Amino acid sequence: MSRIKVLPQYVMPKQAMTTFAGRVAGAKGGSMTTSLIRWFVGKYGVNMDEAADPDIASYPSFNEFFTRPLRAGARPLAQADYVCPVDGAISQFGDIDDHQIFQAKGHKFTTAELVGGDQTLAAHFQHGHFANLYLSPKDYHRIHMPCDGRLTRMIYVPGKLFSVNPTTARGVPGLFARNERVVCVFENDEFGPFVMTLVGATIVGSMATVWHGVVNPPRMPRICDWNYEPGQVTLKKGEEMGRFLLGSTVVMLFKQGAISFNDEWAPERAVRLGEVMGNRAAAR
Repeated sequence: MSRIKVLPQYVMPKQAMTTFAGRVAGAKGGSMTTSLIRWFVGKYGVNMDEAADPDIASYPSFNEFFTRPLRAGARPLAQADYVCPVDGAISQFGDIDDHQIFQAKGHKFTTAELVGGDQTLAAHFQHGHFANLYLSPKDYHRIHMPCDGRLTRMIYVPGKLFSVNPTTARGVPGLFARNERVVCVFENDEFGPFVMTLVGATIVGSMATVWHGVVNPPRMPRICDWNYEPGQVTLKKGEEMGRFLLGSTVVMLFKQGAISFNDEWAPERAVRLGEVMGNRAAAR
């Protein structure tokens, strides 16, 4: 049934739709922008009480509303080795089966496919752990660090722009390794390397990181790779690392034994920035 539901996505002009949506979202349209934001807040039940500025009319563009900061203290950090980096819902999480990541029933993709074909990078996560977290339109759309990390690489991987909602995840094989994405590779002194992949989608106008700014657009036709010197970009647990302009998914990779996930986590469970994601796995 899910495959039937997503068939229109194979033929719809996703690139054109996304470009148009990006232009609308970036426009400063005065009362028209305010009306659009008010409609969006009502349709999706956005909780503006959590925003640093709850006044809908104060946002000059939809993008500035969508990437609004939270008020101070809205997301305290739990006492844990790893905290959840976003508001959203768990798509899937667990152990990586050799190099295979579970997407949905009947669908898997490999770590190498996710990171743009780099087998050496992917090898760090053989038999490791993963978490796919989906951000819906109503969610806070800044992405934060699950633990301390030193940035070592950023890889832009061009791709499709399928939706990443749960129905599409069940219906499109290898979804997160097919869509456009930004792969951010970090090193932690205690836990080793880990990856945070920002996955694009239909209507997602752009993805940005705090060290680079907007990565796309322009949408580049080939893989682009940036390397960073030790200490050039260092972020603490809970600090912002990036943001989406409209909803999407974050896919995280950890090496074997680096994390034991929160026992309360389960697929489709809602999660909040700062809650316990897990702790370092006990030695075996």
